[in-house]
Amino acid sequence: MTLEQKLAQLVGFWEKGDGEVVAPLQGEFTRDGGLDEATRHGLGHLTRVYGTRPVDPAERAAWLWRKQRELVASSGIPALVHEECLTGLSAWRAATFPTPLAWGASFDPALVGRMAGLIGGSMRELGVHQGLAPVLDVVRDPRWGRVEECIAEDPYLIGEIGTSYVRGLQDAGVHATLKHFVGYSASQAGRNFAPVHVGPRELADVLLLPFEMAVRDGGVRSVMHAYTEIDGVPVASDPTILTDLLRDRWGFDGVVVADYFGVAFLDLLHKVADGLGDAAGQALAAGIDVELPTGDAYLEPLAEAIRTGQVDEALVDRAATRALLQKAELGLLDASFDDEPPTHVDLDTPEHREVAARLAEESVVLLANDGVLPLAGGTGAGSAAGTVRRVAVVGPNADRAEAMFGCYSFVNHVLEHHPEAERGIEVPTVLEALRDELPGVEVTAARGCAVDDDDRSGIAEAATLAAAADVAVVVVGDQAGLFGRGTVGEGCDRDDLELPGVQRDLVEAVLATGTPVVLVVVSGRPYAIDSVLGRAAAAVQAFFPGEEGGRALAGVLTGRVNPSGRLPVSLPRSAGAQPYSYLNPALGGDGDVTNLRSTPVRPFGFGLSYTTFAYGALDAVDDEVATDGRIRVAVRVTNTGERDGDEVVQLYAHDPVASVTRPVAQLVGFRRVRVAAGQSAVVRFDVPTTRVAFSGRDMVRAVEPGALQLWVGTSAERCAQAEVRLVGPLHPVLDDDRWTVTEVCPG
Repeated sequence: MTLEQKLAQLVGFWEKGDGEVVAPLQGEFTRDGGLDEATRHGLGHLTRVYGTRPVDPAERAAWLWRKQRELVASSGIPALVHEECLTGLSAWRAATFPTPLAWGASFDPALVGRMAGLIGGSMRELGVHQGLAPVLDVVRDPRWGRVEECIAEDPYLIGEIGTSYVRGLQDAGVHATLKHFVGYSASQAGRNFAPVHVGPRELADVLLLPFEMAVRDGGVRSVMHAYTEIDGVPVASDPTILTDLLRDRWGFDGVVVADYFGVAFLDLLHKVADGLGDAAGQALAAGIDVELPTGDAYLEPLAEAIRTGQVDEALVDRAATRALLQKAELGLLDASFDDEPPTHVDLDTPEHREVAARLAEESVVLLANDGVLPLAGGTGAGSAAGTVRRVAVVGPNADRAEAMFGCYSFVNHVLEHHPEAERGIEVPTVLEALRDELPGVEVTAARGCAVDDDDRSGIAEAATLAAAADVAVVVVGDQAGLFGRGTVGEGCDRDDLELPGVQRDLVEAVLATGTPVVLVVVSGRPYAIDSVLGRAAAAVQAFFPGEEGGRALAGVLTGRVNPSGRLPVSLPRSAGAQPYSYLNPALGGDGDVTNLRSTPVRPFGFGLSYTTFAYGALDAVDDEVATDGRIRVAVRVTNTGERDGDEVVQLYAHDPVASVTRPVAQLVGFRRVRVAAGQSAVVRFDVPTTRVAFSGRDMVRAVEPGALQLWVGTSAERCAQAEVRLVGPLHPVLDDDRWTVTEVCPG
């Protein structure tokens, strides 16, 4: 291959128009010529064929097949097509599932894997080969706008769920892409793109762990670098991360792609490169194989750097080999596209809807309840069924379909730029769903205020409706967007954790009426709502629950659904306590050495139900376990309430004496288990000791001998406890050790 042909395989082409800004600093980069000019020497990727504007899927598929045939005829190699797929295929009329933070709240990796399989099936049908998901960043500061794209604040939970997503997508024939590798979520002050100041131990034991699980156990085929710099070195130019760690230590043999414009940012933002050619050379040397979304650095600037001797062409050969091997793995090198494209495409089938509904239902977290819930139709203790005649539903997110979706949903990511286009999918709002679920109840409604402005003119009307009702449901929260066009999402960071706009004033006005208030927060981050929790009759948290989210919330409020979601992130006390993680050492929590509290209002793993569960003793199979062995424990869980329900059994560990400070609690196992009223289930955990390994003073990750405390329950509530002793020599974690072992089973 000529140099030009090799470079063409390392870049994408993005056909986009004015005003279609869906990536950071997108307007800074323009390339002359259209697709014909861009494909003179072939093409590596076609960028977001379906996800840039609302296009009919069947019509666009016909266009794509024609273009692929032309590429095969001219260069012999089709383009790889990639799309965003964080909450479903980001395309017009495609199913939109709950946001990743809701996946974490479900504690249900199998269901997330099933969802990913459906997403991958839709993508494969349309000729898409690679999906830019999942996000495996560990939540460190809820002020960061991209929290809603993350799964949790616990790296093991992220790794389990993220790996299930990878397997589901790739089993459908679409390559998953891990992002953002690594450290993006630990940015300074929760600012997007801000520098990262983590120590090597936090990087190794917390931020890297989910990626390692998805690479080594999930077999992911693509990784995307993070925009950020760690201790002054941008990840995009760091071979110690992208090559030494990822490839040489973990054995990754797939393709590393650039986050959009990330190579050029080495010159434009980080200022560590002298022009785009230098940026391209640094990125290639570090291990970035493919520049996305276009060839701003990897075409003419890189070619010139090679001709002048600034960059070794062998780096291009290495990257091109990897890119072509990926195409071979996907069957593209043998593809002629002689078959016909799909002519009838349903991207939102009943099965998509069923999975979207179930995931939404499993992810709703009941934070507080004095007995007012369920409103009607419930059979749990304290049910208000038969007493509610009038319900006031108020708040900016009560009757807004966009409130159900995250930043990378097609509705909020793309359709915002195309107000002339219909939504393309059915999205019942909370108000609409409640009216359907409460046919014998008078449901009144008022917006009260917007999500994020200072107009208080509608608050009085909302308070009047609430005063005349038996119960007031106040639905508040976020609007996802990009780069300041939302209250959460990429580039939508916050200085505080107060409800946006004047929503707190609305809540206070409704509380002042004396009517019992059910607070419903539909958001992309946890907010500091401590003062409201103490006065509301009930509170519910939903993290952008997707196209079936309105029905799921209505089902929880009425009792059709017994809530079973658990907090994947701590519910913060204040913005001043951030960054905070439940994975804190002893001095990272409350104590007598400071006058301020930092522990959250509700801890990681918290969630209530309309039934009650009791735990028996936590029985350890062995009192002593080899440091390279397995920890086996069992607990009996009994549903002591009057209705069936799901319990999320969580196993935590704590190392009371170690060579470096250790978290006061660490999740090492979990299982969602269905238990009928009055019945019991025995849950058995089989945990590899590598789950409690950590980097010692010599930065070698190992399992240390000594006592290990175990308990089940939430991280802050020890329902049943046990202790085992790890015996034998220090056990370094080996290259063939695994993390994502199916270790829990009810019996």
